[in-house]
Amino acid sequence: MASLKSWIKAARLRTLPLALASIAMGGAVAARSSNFNLMAVVMAAITTLFLQILSNMANDFGDSHHGLDNEGRLGPKRTVQTGEISRKEMKTAIILLSFLSLLSGLWLILGIARIPADIAWVYIALGLAAIAAAIKYTVGKNPYGYIGLGDLFVFLFFGLTGVLGTYYLATVSFDLLVLLPASALGLLSAGVLNLNNMRDMSNDEANGKNTLAVFLGQKSSLKYHAALVLLPFLLLSLFIISIQAGPFAWLFMLSLPLFVIDLIKINRITKAEKLDPFLKKLALKTLLLTALLVIGLNI
Repeated sequence: MASLKSWIKAARLRTLPLALASIAMGGAVAARSSNFNLMAVVMAAITTLFLQILSNMANDFGDSHHGLDNEGRLGPKRTVQTGEISRKEMKTAIILLSFLSLLSGLWLILGIARIPADIAWVYIALGLAAIAAAIKYTVGKNPYGYIGLGDLFVFLFFGLTGVLGTYYLATVSFDLLVLLPASALGLLSAGVLNLNNMRDMSNDEANGKNTLAVFLGQKSSLKYHAALVLLPFLLLSLFIISIQAGPFAWLFMLSLPLFVIDLIKINRITKAEKLDPFLKKLALKTLLLTALLVIGLNI
């Protein structure tokens, strides 16, 4: 039987700040509303954590099945690959996490959020799609992560769905301007995935996993990464100007030098394995940016 340490490793805790950032961003914008529902944001965060851990474990299971977790892998060794967790145990965990994600999501939609019944069904459909997307990234005959669509799905679910969805659940209203912070979080989330894919580019290409980084190549992937990291600051600036927020709303800009410093370091890296620490750094800096925005918008 797998140890608790192995399950914690499989959950990939370093990816969780990024999952929470999209919910925090949606909640930060929603908190300005007189109809703000804090419990909806809290429950959305719990549901998102279940989905993120589900995605991580499905990825562990799927990449092992497709032969990606081999001796050529530069990132952390996966638990199914090393035998720490058996395929049967991981499959059981995936089923359990799918159930917990569904249960948590239904409680959020039907029990906590005060949304109309017709919209509730839309959210249930989105929840089921999120569960399917978490699993289908690397699991199955035609996983979308193997044909360059991972970045798009991360943008959609971590950005648009995460931020816009949280905003609506917390306010029962929709504002087109929220697309700006939603897109910002989606781009930064895609940046984390792009770093992962740049690190594993050689092994992925050799084993038929055609990520966007594989399609673009090293030089273009670096330019793409810079755009993913810097464009969010433009989008958030447009948002602050559009809602005519006070001067404290610009606190998030204090994090910009930290992102730029990492971009400079990444562009100087010559060995792919040295990209690995920057995944965690980008996830944590994204959470920091979001925290500064939360504070600035609500002072």
